[in-house]
Amino acid sequence: MLPLPALFRLPLPYYHLPLACLLCLASLFTWADEHLAVEPSAELLAALHQGGFVLYLRHGPTDSLIPDLVPVVLDDCATQRPLSEEGRELMRLVAEHMARHAWPLEEPILVSPFCRARETARILFPDKIQQVDELLRYTAAMTDDEKRPVIEHTDKMLSQPVASGANRMIVAHGPNLADLMDYFPSEGTLVIFSPLGEAGYLYRASIPPELWPTLTPQAL
Repeated sequence: MLPLPALFRLPLPYYHLPLACLLCLASLFTWADEHLAVEPSAELLAALHQGGFVLYLRHGPTDSLIPDLVPVVLDDCATQRPLSEEGRELMRLVAEHMARHAWPLEEPILVSPFCRARETARILFPDKIQQVDELLRYTAAMTDDEKRPVIEHTDKMLSQPVASGANRMIVAHGPNLADLMDYFPSEGTLVIFSPLGEAGYLYRASIPPELWPTLTPQAL
Protein backbone atom coordinates (compact mmCIF):
# COMPACT_ATOMS: atom_id res chain seq x y z
CA MET A 1 0.00 0.00 0.00
CA LEU A 2 0.99 3.60 -0.43
CA PRO A 3 2.34 5.56 2.53
CA LEU A 4 -0.41 7.43 4.38
CA PRO A 5 0.43 10.93 3.04
CA ALA A 6 0.06 9.72 -0.55
CA LEU A 7 -2.83 7.37 0.15
CA PHE A 8 -5.20 9.80 1.78
CA ARG A 9 -5.39 12.40 -0.95
CA LEU A 10 -9.13 12.61 -0.33
CA PRO A 11 -11.65 15.46 0.11
CA LEU A 12 -11.20 17.37 3.33
CA PRO A 13 -14.31 16.03 5.16
CA TYR A 14 -12.70 12.56 5.21
CA TYR A 15 -9.86 13.85 7.37
CA HIS A 16 -12.31 14.15 10.26
CA LEU A 17 -13.14 10.44 10.27
CA PRO A 18 -11.45 7.99 12.70
CA LEU A 19 -8.43 6.22 11.29
CA ALA A 20 -10.26 2.86 11.19
CA CYS A 21 -12.98 4.41 9.03
CA LEU A 22 -10.38 5.95 6.74
CA LEU A 23 -8.75 2.57 6.27
CA CYS A 24 -12.10 1.02 5.40
CA LEU A 25 -12.83 3.85 3.00
CA ALA A 26 -9.42 3.51 1.38
CA SER A 27 -10.14 -0.13 0.62
CA LEU A 28 -12.91 1.01 -1.71
CA PHE A 29 -10.42 2.83 -3.91
CA THR A 30 -7.82 1.38 -6.26
CA TRP A 31 -4.21 2.24 -5.50
CA ALA A 32 -0.92 1.09 -7.00
CA ASP A 33 2.53 0.28 -5.77
CA GLU A 34 5.41 -1.41 -7.49
CA HIS A 35 3.89 -4.82 -6.66
CA LEU A 36 0.25 -4.16 -7.61
CA ALA A 37 -0.71 -2.32 -10.79
CA VAL A 38 -4.28 -2.52 -12.07
CA GLU A 39 -5.34 -3.25 -15.66
CA PRO A 40 -7.89 -0.84 -17.15
CA SER A 41 -11.48 -2.00 -17.39
CA ALA A 42 -13.51 -1.73 -20.57
CA GLU A 43 -15.54 0.98 -18.84
CA LEU A 44 -12.42 3.03 -18.12
CA LEU A 45 -11.17 2.66 -21.70
CA ALA A 46 -14.54 3.92 -22.92
CA ALA A 47 -14.55 6.81 -20.41
CA LEU A 48 -11.21 8.04 -21.78
CA HIS A 49 -13.08 9.06 -24.94
CA GLN A 50 -14.99 11.61 -22.86
CA GLY A 51 -11.78 13.17 -21.51
CA GLY A 52 -11.06 14.55 -18.07
CA PHE A 53 -8.20 12.15 -17.20
CA VAL A 54 -4.46 12.59 -16.80
CA LEU A 55 -2.26 10.12 -18.70
CA TYR A 56 1.32 9.80 -17.47
CA LEU A 57 3.66 7.90 -19.79
CA ARG A 58 7.09 6.78 -18.69
CA HIS A 59 9.50 7.08 -21.65
CA GLY A 60 10.26 3.99 -23.72
CA PRO A 61 12.82 1.30 -22.89
CA THR A 62 16.40 2.58 -22.73
CA ASP A 63 19.93 1.31 -23.24
CA SER A 64 21.18 0.59 -19.72
CA LEU A 65 24.76 0.24 -21.04
CA ILE A 66 24.83 3.99 -21.71
CA PRO A 67 24.09 5.70 -18.37
CA ASP A 68 23.45 9.38 -17.80
CA LEU A 69 26.64 11.36 -17.28
CA VAL A 70 27.04 13.55 -14.22
CA PRO A 71 26.20 16.26 -14.78
CA VAL A 72 23.71 15.72 -17.61
CA VAL A 73 23.60 18.45 -20.26
CA LEU A 74 19.97 18.73 -21.31
CA ASP A 75 20.83 20.07 -24.76
CA ASP A 76 23.31 17.26 -25.40
CA CYS A 77 21.68 13.87 -25.86
CA ALA A 78 25.14 12.26 -25.84
CA THR A 79 25.28 12.90 -22.07
CA GLN A 80 22.01 11.02 -21.43
CA ARG A 81 20.77 7.44 -21.34
CA PRO A 82 19.05 6.96 -24.72
CA LEU A 83 16.17 4.87 -25.94
CA SER A 84 17.38 1.50 -27.19
CA GLU A 85 16.59 0.38 -30.74
CA GLU A 86 14.19 -2.16 -29.25
CA GLY A 87 12.64 0.63 -27.18
CA ARG A 88 12.07 2.78 -30.24
CA GLU A 89 10.39 -0.10 -32.06
CA LEU A 90 8.25 -0.88 -29.03
CA MET A 91 7.13 2.74 -28.80
CA ARG A 92 6.16 2.65 -32.48
CA LEU A 93 3.94 -0.32 -31.70
CA VAL A 94 2.47 1.50 -28.70
CA ALA A 95 1.78 4.48 -30.96
CA GLU A 96 -0.20 2.22 -33.31
CA HIS A 97 -2.26 0.86 -30.44
CA MET A 98 -2.95 4.33 -29.03
CA ALA A 99 -4.02 5.53 -32.47
CA ARG A 100 -6.58 2.70 -32.62
CA HIS A 101 -8.05 3.78 -29.29
CA ALA A 102 -8.15 7.41 -30.51
CA TRP A 103 -8.51 9.04 -27.10
CA PRO A 104 -8.66 12.84 -27.34
CA LEU A 105 -5.54 14.55 -26.00
CA GLU A 106 -5.11 18.07 -24.72
CA GLU A 107 -2.41 20.13 -26.40
CA PRO A 108 0.35 20.73 -25.79
CA ILE A 109 1.67 17.33 -24.74
CA LEU A 110 3.81 17.99 -21.64
CA VAL A 111 7.29 16.48 -21.94
CA SER A 112 10.37 16.17 -19.75
CA PRO A 113 13.44 17.96 -21.15
CA PHE A 114 15.42 14.70 -21.19
CA CYS A 115 16.11 13.37 -24.68
CA ARG A 116 14.60 9.92 -24.03
CA ALA A 117 11.29 11.49 -23.05
CA ARG A 118 11.31 13.94 -25.95
CA GLU A 119 12.07 11.15 -28.43
CA THR A 120 9.29 9.01 -26.97
CA ALA A 121 6.84 11.89 -27.38
CA ARG A 122 7.90 12.46 -30.99
CA ILE A 123 7.36 8.78 -31.79
CA LEU A 124 3.93 8.61 -30.18
CA PHE A 125 2.56 12.05 -30.99
CA PRO A 126 4.24 13.32 -34.17
CA ASP A 127 1.26 15.52 -35.10
CA LYS A 128 0.66 17.01 -31.66
CA ILE A 129 2.07 20.23 -30.26
CA GLN A 130 4.62 19.37 -27.56
CA GLN A 131 5.91 21.53 -24.75
CA VAL A 132 9.10 20.79 -22.84
CA ASP A 133 8.45 21.30 -19.14
CA GLU A 134 11.63 21.75 -17.10
CA LEU A 135 9.76 20.74 -13.94
CA LEU A 136 9.20 17.23 -15.32
CA ARG A 137 12.91 16.44 -15.43
CA TYR A 138 14.39 13.19 -14.10
CA THR A 139 14.58 13.19 -10.30
CA ALA A 140 16.73 10.11 -9.61
CA ALA A 141 20.04 12.03 -9.61
CA MET A 142 18.71 15.00 -7.64
CA THR A 143 19.11 15.97 -4.01
CA ASP A 144 15.96 16.17 -1.89
CA ASP A 145 15.96 19.96 -2.21
CA GLU A 146 16.32 19.75 -5.98
CA LYS A 147 13.52 17.19 -6.24
CA ARG A 148 11.00 19.16 -4.23
CA PRO A 149 9.76 21.56 -6.96
CA VAL A 150 9.61 18.73 -9.50
CA ILE A 151 7.56 16.52 -7.19
CA GLU A 152 5.25 19.40 -6.29
CA HIS A 153 4.75 20.24 -9.97
CA THR A 154 4.04 16.61 -10.87
CA ASP A 155 1.50 16.48 -8.04
CA LYS A 156 -0.14 19.61 -9.45
CA MET A 157 -0.28 18.22 -13.00
CA LEU A 158 -1.92 14.99 -11.78
CA SER A 159 -4.42 16.86 -9.58
CA GLN A 160 -5.40 19.82 -11.76
CA PRO A 161 -8.78 19.20 -13.41
CA VAL A 162 -8.85 18.63 -17.17
CA ALA A 163 -11.63 20.05 -19.32
CA SER A 164 -14.04 17.43 -20.62
CA GLY A 165 -13.40 16.35 -24.17
CA ALA A 166 -9.63 15.85 -23.77
CA ASN A 167 -7.07 14.12 -21.57
CA ARG A 168 -3.83 15.65 -20.29
CA MET A 169 -0.78 13.72 -21.54
CA ILE A 170 2.55 13.83 -19.69
CA VAL A 171 5.70 12.07 -20.93
CA ALA A 172 8.30 11.86 -18.19
CA HIS A 173 10.08 9.43 -15.84
CA GLY A 174 9.42 6.54 -13.47
CA PRO A 175 11.44 7.83 -10.49
CA ASN A 176 9.31 10.97 -10.45
CA LEU A 177 6.19 8.91 -9.73
CA ALA A 178 8.13 6.78 -7.25
CA ASP A 179 9.14 9.93 -5.36
CA LEU A 180 5.55 11.16 -5.41
CA MET A 181 3.51 8.03 -4.66
CA ASP A 182 5.86 5.04 -4.24
CA TYR A 183 4.86 3.58 -7.61
CA PHE A 184 7.63 2.81 -10.10
CA PRO A 185 6.14 1.95 -13.51
CA SER A 186 8.21 0.01 -16.02
CA GLU A 187 9.58 1.83 -19.05
CA GLY A 188 6.92 2.54 -21.66
CA THR A 189 4.02 2.17 -19.20
CA LEU A 190 0.99 4.47 -19.44
CA VAL A 191 -0.51 5.33 -16.03
CA ILE A 192 -4.06 6.67 -15.82
CA PHE A 193 -5.24 9.10 -13.13
CA SER A 194 -8.44 10.93 -12.29
CA PRO A 195 -7.59 14.49 -11.21
CA LEU A 196 -9.50 15.60 -8.11
CA GLY A 197 -8.42 19.23 -7.81
CA GLU A 198 -7.75 20.26 -4.21
CA ALA A 199 -8.38 16.66 -3.11
CA GLY A 200 -5.43 15.41 -5.16
CA TYR A 201 -5.69 12.57 -7.66
CA LEU A 202 -6.86 8.97 -7.90
CA TYR A 203 -4.81 6.23 -9.51
CA ARG A 204 -7.01 4.28 -11.93
CA ALA A 205 -4.91 1.82 -13.96
CA SER A 206 -1.66 1.09 -15.79
CA ILE A 207 -0.98 -0.11 -19.32
CA PRO A 208 2.53 -1.59 -19.71
CA PRO A 209 3.64 -2.07 -23.34
CA GLU A 210 2.90 -5.81 -23.38
CA LEU A 211 -0.73 -5.23 -22.34
CA TRP A 212 -1.76 -3.12 -25.36
CA PRO A 213 -2.47 -6.04 -27.74
CA THR A 214 -5.02 -7.45 -25.27
CA LEU A 215 -7.07 -4.24 -24.99
CA THR A 216 -10.12 -3.89 -27.20
CA PRO A 217 -10.81 -0.32 -28.35
CA GLN A 218 -14.13 0.84 -26.95
CA ALA A 219 -16.74 2.76 -28.92
CA LEU A 220 -17.48 6.39 -28.15
